[in-house]
Amino acid sequence: MTSSLLIKNASQVVTMAGLTEKPAKQEAMRELNIIENGNVLVQDGKIKAVGKQEELEQQYQDVIAEAEVLDATGKTVTPGLIDPHTHLVHAGTRENEYAMRLKGQSYMEIMNAGGGIHATTRATREADFDQLYDESKQRLDTFFQYGVTTVEAKSGYGLSLEHELKQLAVANKLNQDHAMDIVSTFMGAHAVPVDERDNPEPFVSRVIDEMIPEVAGKKLAKFNDVFCERGVFTPNQSRRILEAGKEYGLVPKIHADEIEPYGGAELAAEVGAISADHLLKASDEGIRKMADNDVMGVLLPGTAFFLMAEYANARKMIDGGVPVALSTDANPGSSPTLSLQFIMNLGCLKMGMTPEEVLTAATINAAHAIDCADRIGSLEVGKQADLAIFDVPNYLMLSYNYGMNHIDTVVKKGETVV
Repeated sequence: MTSSLLIKNASQVVTMAGLTEKPAKQEAMRELNIIENGNVLVQDGKIKAVGKQEELEQQYQDVIAEAEVLDATGKTVTPGLIDPHTHLVHAGTRENEYAMRLKGQSYMEIMNAGGGIHATTRATREADFDQLYDESKQRLDTFFQYGVTTVEAKSGYGLSLEHELKQLAVANKLNQDHAMDIVSTFMGAHAVPVDERDNPEPFVSRVIDEMIPEVAGKKLAKFNDVFCERGVFTPNQSRRILEAGKEYGLVPKIHADEIEPYGGAELAAEVGAISADHLLKASDEGIRKMADNDVMGVLLPGTAFFLMAEYANARKMIDGGVPVALSTDANPGSSPTLSLQFIMNLGCLKMGMTPEEVLTAATINAAHAIDCADRIGSLEVGKQADLAIFDVPNYLMLSYNYGMNHIDTVVKKGETVV
């Protein structure tokens, strides 16, 4: 028996159509392809048609006759939001460090004293599979509440083969069990273990020679990420780790130029990374190279907000031809939020992006950042029926009424999940 769903009478249907082949850049990031008083017809988890009610009724009368109906009068329909950079699977919280930073200590000072990533690593190592699974599942449920229908999830709080595999196994099991789609990234090179900081090369070798082959062999991740930052991994070490991953079929990603300019954006272009993330301190040369090589800039303004840091220069990147996506960077230390809607607010209010650009950055460009644009990120015939229905009459209200959750209904693969 086929199942069908008709979402009708929406004040606006924001389709993002026509951007599946290539990510949106420059002025294309401002072209949302909106249908006023639009309808979306879904059949068997896929989008069957998008358009005006009269058009759909003429063409698909039989399907509509059988369809469940969702009345979206006065509401705005968009593709389900996509979060392309999260640290979903972890244990523990770091509110004590939040208080320390408010008293003047820096993120890197806390990390170098054994806190930061190392604190979460200790908690994650102590947690068993079931604890990590249950806590991560709760986070996924909350993501749904805010309109997110796909997330990327990184490892990186194991820093040993056993515990990195545990994190990735949790993410893969959740991808099977939960309605949310999860795309996994291996990030064994998230930090150098505390007891090896003075001599990191043996750890770099373990990432390259032990962890990457095992992760790839077990097909636990699609991407390979590294934290290229002074005091973490050098550009040379980062390059070797990313090139090693490529040999095993893992696509490079990179945490780049977050704390200081360190050549991360340039390295992303040189190794053919699908994305460079953070980029708060990216150089003009790095931005130019990213634009020339179609490297997605994944911007994480929640991190700058929470660390009270300077924001990434989204305006310069977009105007310079870098395709830009937005993400929560959901993690317990530098961005403990699960609201991509708030991140979109920050994109407008703190990074100079337009409401159109942030919506593009949180849908189709975010899909490109995790290589899923062929099936999600826009409302087009044949794509997966992932939709967010917001209780606002137009998309501008999403950024105008800031810090609020505007979700009315969330549809995942044709099924209502919120």
